[in-house]
Amino acid sequence: MRAVIQRVSEAKVVVEGQVVGQIGQGLLVLLGVGKGDTPEDAAYLARKIAGLRIFADSQGKMNLALSDVGGAVLVVSQFTLYGDTRGGNRPSFVSAAAADDGKRLYQQFCALLERQGIPVETGVFQAHMAVHLVNDGPVTLGLDSTERLHPKRGGKP
Repeated sequence: MRAVIQRVSEAKVVVEGQVVGQIGQGLLVLLGVGKGDTPEDAAYLARKIAGLRIFADSQGKMNLALSDVGGAVLVVSQFTLYGDTRGGNRPSFVSAAAADDGKRLYQQFCALLERQGIPVETGVFQAHMAVHLVNDGPVTLGLDSTERLHPKRGGKP
């Protein structure tokens, strides 16, 4: 699974003119599910994202996690994170999970965040969405669940 995480002061998703998910301070997570991804991938990313210390402490250092600041998460499905443009200018999405598998792991990821006490809002899976955000910082990070299989030397898996 792949995720692009943006620290936001606010974010919302609009589908057909209606706001379907909205948060204040927290994280916007664009989540892509790839072929072969498993519940362990969802658990790794949920745990990693919940624990990211990317909010400022009293000294202005990125040292606080979502739970420390009372933040929420807006999760938006994004199969295009598996777009491959190596073969030309039109992306191929053959590495993205089938819709049923993608939706199941997307929902599982959201449930895992909620079990950690984090408020979660979502977009609508497979819908055309307008995502509005105010990126705070800006702070934007990319994560890939394959990192759990090959942690950096000295790092925690």
